[in-house]
Amino acid sequence: MNINKLILGFFVFISATLPVAAHEAKYAAPLLGSSEVPANASPATGSVLVTIDFDLVTMRVEANFSGLLGNVTNAHIHCCTDPGTNVGVATQLPSFIGFPLGVIAGTYDHTFDMALASSYNLAFITSHGGLVSTAFNDLVTGLDTGKAYFNLHTNLFPGGEIRGLLSPVPEPESYALLLAGLGVLTVFARRVRREAV
Repeated sequence: MNINKLILGFFVFISATLPVAAHEAKYAAPLLGSSEVPANASPATGSVLVTIDFDLVTMRVEANFSGLLGNVTNAHIHCCTDPGTNVGVATQLPSFIGFPLGVIAGTYDHTFDMALASSYNLAFITSHGGLVSTAFNDLVTGLDTGKAYFNLHTNLFPGGEIRGLLSPVPEPESYALLLAGLGVLTVFARRVRREAV
């Protein structure tokens, strides 16, 4: 069998069997006191997953946390600054709608319509072009470049008790394509080795 036909067939098979990916991006972070600026010794931990759906123009925020020393006063996403620095809030003020307040542990799952000004801090919209669309684009750019963080504030730590720098999460399809590419390279390497002998 012609090796080129085999490789073409392999890529057709892979592309047909991979699930159709939604036009979305995911960002995740562990939430820790040591990630605050300045860092603190809070024993609290948590995690956050932010999913941006570009087709629906939504942002889903899923968070969990436990072991806080203080009671939650607010939580939101700050953007856009270099790691190790502080910046203003990009999302709703004073806190995400429905976020559990007055507790030391909890979970949160809410989807925001990012085409609405009410999903943002109005100062963020003003300082990012004055339009919801430019604010959305700048928030996504901040998430893509590691310049946005989730911050959970408490009464004992008004500047934030635990924080996490949001980083892009690779999609499973990316891993599948990487493995497929490595497989093709292996086939070529074996073929070249056999022809050299």
